[in-house]
Amino acid sequence: MIEDLQNKKAALELLQSETNEKLNDYRQQVSIIQKQIEDYNKPELTPRQLDDISEAVEDAVGTYNFDDVDMYDIELEMDYDGRVQASTINMNETYALVERIVQKVHSLFKEADAPEETEDA
Repeated sequence: MIEDLQNKKAALELLQSETNEKLNDYRQQVSIIQKQIEDYNKPELTPRQLDDISEAVEDAVGTYNFDDVDMYDIELEMDYDGRVQASTINMNETYALVERIVQKVHSLFKEADAPEETEDA
């Protein structure tokens, strides 16, 4: 009796293991197909174009003035040794940095003529 139960248990564990492997395989296939769906309408860029975009972003960030203290909200706190330290630093004017990056990246392309997209699409 106990031997039968142990055999049934072993068989079910084997089926469970095989099912989990199939489930993981299906999940991986779904993930791959989902990525293909997301990428379907994206324009293709050459490696050189991708490098140009990276360089434009690096240039925009690298030449941005992060030294303007008015751009930050800083919360100070006193530690156990009596030293003052910054507990949080928040950058306020991120719009200017984003705009600078966008301008650099946009300067790499010309805008294509395309029909206006509607909300139905």
